[in-house]
Parts: sequence; C-alpha cells; structure tokens
Amino acid sequence: MSDLRLEPVPLWINGKSLPTSNCTVFPVTQSATSKTVHHAVSASISDAIYAAESSKEAFQSWKRVPHTTRRDLILRVAAYYDANADAFISHQVSETSCTEAWARQNIDLAIRYLKEIAACISSVTGVIPQIEKPNTMGFVFKEPIGPILCIAPWNAALILATRGIASAIATGCTVVFKASELCPRTHFAITQAFTEAGAPLGVLNQIQVRREDAAEVTETLIAHEAVRKVEFIGSAAVGKIIGQVAAKYLKPVLMELGGKCPAIVLDDADLEEAAKMCALGAVLHHGQICFSTERIIVHEKVAEKFQGLIVNEMKGMADHAGTAVAKSIAQHAQDVLKDSATKGDTILTGGVAYHKPLSLQPTIILNPKDSRIVDEETFGPSASLYVVPSDAAAIELANRSAYGLNATIWSTNMERTLKIARELEYGQVHANSISVYTSPTGSQGGVKSSGFGRQNAKWGLEAFVVDKFVSWHGKA
Repeated sequence: MSDLRLEPVPLWINGKSLPTSNCTVFPVTQSATSKTVHHAVSASISDAIYAAESSKEAFQSWKRVPHTTRRDLILRVAAYYDANADAFISHQVSETSCTEAWARQNIDLAIRYLKEIAACISSVTGVIPQIEKPNTMGFVFKEPIGPILCIAPWNAALILATRGIASAIATGCTVVFKASELCPRTHFAITQAFTEAGAPLGVLNQIQVRREDAAEVTETLIAHEAVRKVEFIGSAAVGKIIGQVAAKYLKPVLMELGGKCPAIVLDDADLEEAAKMCALGAVLHHGQICFSTERIIVHEKVAEKFQGLIVNEMKGMADHAGTAVAKSIAQHAQDVLKDSATKGDTILTGGVAYHKPLSLQPTIILNPKDSRIVDEETFGPSASLYVVPSDAAAIELANRSAYGLNATIWSTNMERTLKIARELEYGQVHANSISVYTSPTGSQGGVKSSGFGRQNAKWGLEAFVVDKFVSWHGKA
C-alpha cells in the first residue's frame, strides 16, 4: 500500500513507479471544494513507448501461463479490493466528488466483476470443426490477441477500468492502462491491486497524461506495433477520434460510448415505482453515467398521474444528485438546459440554476422538439418527458436517437414487454428496473453511436482473443 501514498501519482511501467526529476506534473482538483487534492506525473511520448514495449515483452511469457494461474491472480485482486475498500472509496470521493454511496457501489460491483471474470476463464475454449477433406483434422484455437490499450473513464472509475483490464489479463493479454487525468490515484489503486496480487512485471502498465498532451500520447500508443487492440469507454465525440486513429493504423477497437437512454412507462405499470426509479436514474451521480435515464416516454392513459409523480420525485432528488466532476461537465449540462429554456420548452421542475456549486437542480423538460436536449447526452441530472398514444409510438420515439445503449420498460405484462424489447434498437433493455443497471453475468455493449463489441463475463473475455485455425493433413 505504500505506493498509493506517493506524491505525485506516478507512472507505473514494468513493475516500477516512474516519477522522474524532470517530469511534468499536473494538478488533480476536487470540484466540490475547488481544491487541488494532489498532483500526477504526466506521461511523455517516450514513456508511452516504454509502456508499450514493456507490455510486448511481458506478453511473450504471460500468454503461455495456465488459465488457473490467471484465474487465481484475478481472485487475489478481488480479495485485495475487498480488504482495501475504504481506500478505494476515499480516492473516488476525493478525485471525482461523487457520493460515498456511488463510490461504494463501484467497489462492490467491481469485486463482483472480478469474481465472475475469474469464473469464466475456463469457458474460453476452441472447437474441432468437421473437415470435408478425408484424413484431415482441424482445430480452432482461442489465443490472446496481444497487448491491449485500455482507456478508461472517470465516471464509474473502478467498475469500467477493472472490467476491461481484468478481462484482458484473464485471457493472457497484457495491458497498457491509460488512466483518466481526472482520477489518476483511483486508477493507480487498481494497478497497485494487480501488483500486490502478484501480476508479473509488465503485465499491467499505467500512464496518465495531462489533457493538452493526451492526443499525441494516445496516438503514439495506438500506432505502436506492440498494441494489438484498443478498448475505449467514453463519449461518442472522443470515440470518433479514437476510431479514426485506430483505423489509420488498422487496429481493432472495442467501444462503449454515450447514451440517450429511454424509459418507456406503459399504462399497466407500477407508476409510483416507475416514477421513483426514473427520477433516481436521471440524477444519480449528477447524471454523469452513460446509462442515465435521459428520456421518459409515458402512455397517454396514465400521463397525467405519472407526470405528477415524477415531478414530486424529482423535487426530492437533490441530495442524490451529488456534484459534477468538473466545471466543464457542469457547464455543458447547464448549457443544454439553457437552450431548452431559450427555445420555450416547458420546465416542469428544476431549471438552469445551480442549487450549490457545480450541482444542478434535478430537472424535467416536457416534450422538447427542437432543442439540444432532444438527442444530446446532457451528462447532468435532467430528463425529458414525452407523452405517446400507443406502444408503437413509444417504440418509434425511443428508437429516434443516434444512440443505442440502454433502455427500460415499465409494465406488469411480460409478453407485452418482451415484444417491445425486441423492437428497441438498444444493446440492453431492462424491465421494471432503474436504467443504471448492469450484471457481471450479462452481455453488455452498445449499438449505433453507443459503440460496438460486448463486455462482461464470457463475452468480455471473447473480446480479447482471436481464432486460429490449424489443420493436420494425413496421407491420402
């Protein structure tokens, strides 16, 4: 644990911390207090190259390690998380200004992810296909693709970084982890967990970089011949840039991007529970979650009653909303609301003002038509409310989005719900649940502008392996 207290937060390459005498550092600020909580070393291009080369060297031996050894490593990491939960929670609150409840949810879910990934390692198996040629045998092997560049976000700092890193390492890949500049100490705690659990030198290398140098350093990593795949979780805007750079160097990419998640409330729903969960789904972590409830689509038969319920619930959600991670994030969310106000949208509750520094009021906009909030991810504690006459209209409106990450349906009729779910253009559809839901055992990923590829459990492991077909030809 001693390395966790290093100031500034170091780079970690080939099993060593790399603060240097002439290194560049940048401040990490807690938005809730506007105070600099610590500093972090910013990686240079040469540091990035060193990390990639370290991963390449380690891969030559790690790819040959038995799956039981990899499984045991992941389980030791889970035990480390559990034993050091308070430190992980403290780092998240300090750096991202999230609530303690959100930080605790991150550590609890991350531990469950680790255990499920460990349990699924032995499920990654090849096949022996039928071959049409006589006296010939074929084998399809599953092999680790190689060193992975994992670029993780700050908003679910433990869950998302842990999932990608652990899935890659579990399959025999090595990782260059580009930590978020907004939470480098939280992410460094992940790297140290793997180190303390016995990950060999170079299996997990971490860098972070100040924002003004990020593009150049990131392209250096993607371009490096050692890096065989990129996992990126973040906004669609940055995802497009990462995708373009990866295409330039013909590198495959696994992406989970933003969302404009709809909640469809049918006329047979439990309206009280739906209103409570839709409101919480909209404001949790100040709306800074790609699974946040951003659009609520209610059947006209129950619209009046539901509107009263959702407004009342949102009025009581201020304490759950928390604080934006940075001024720029809060400003964007506020600008989207200001655009609605300027264009005459009806604000049912809340508004454009902060109720405390960098914490917006929980807000509901009624039936917007031409404003930015229609299909722009707000990343703030707000949602739009629409009224529709039928199931078909609800499906049409829900699908009228560039995004396709998460959707929810509120109904007591399973057959009706499943029919609607099959028509929704989303990677996940949850019934009678808060939209901010994931399961370590369930496939997860986006469609359309919400990304491509799947994560979690065996699906996440399959993302980091490639098929190799080997044939053996006997004598004719």
